Amino acid sequence: MSVSLRLSRGGSKKRPYYKIVVANSRAPRDGKYLEQVGTYNPLLAKDDANRVRLVEDRVRYWIGVGAQPTDRVARMLDKAGIKERAATVNPSKGEPGKKAKDRAEEKAEKIREAEEAAREAAEAAAAPAPAAEEAPAAEEAAAEEQAEG
Repeated sequence: MSVSLRLSRGGSKKRPYYKIVVANSRAPRDGKYLEQVGTYNPLLAKDDANRVRLVEDRVRYWIGVGAQPTDRVARMLDKAGIKERAATVNPSKGEPGKKAKDRAEEKAEKIREAEEAAREAAEAAAAPAPAAEEAPAAEEAAAEEQAEG
């Protein structure tokens, strides 16, 4: 029988409250457990002393006889100074996922295409404008010739 230190949820809907229990690893989350060794109230402030309460000697006993803490409980034990937990390093933590990268590329491509279309429209609008300016100049030249002649 493998034994684990884990959280068992209590409390009402939207108001969680957890017992830190020693249970058979195959037992249901909120089911039968061997012993309650602490409590965890996530609604309290992080610096509140009652947020995580542990019966330290019982926790040490269960770890001594081979109980494995879950990741969340291991974090609590590390913070309480009961059991060291190796820090995990995730170098790609802040990196967006594959789909988010694809969406960003598509968005950048659409923006690029819109800018090119706007630039082409501006160039097309700018090209006839000088021709329109040349036409009055040609008319003026024709008018000057008539005045001379």
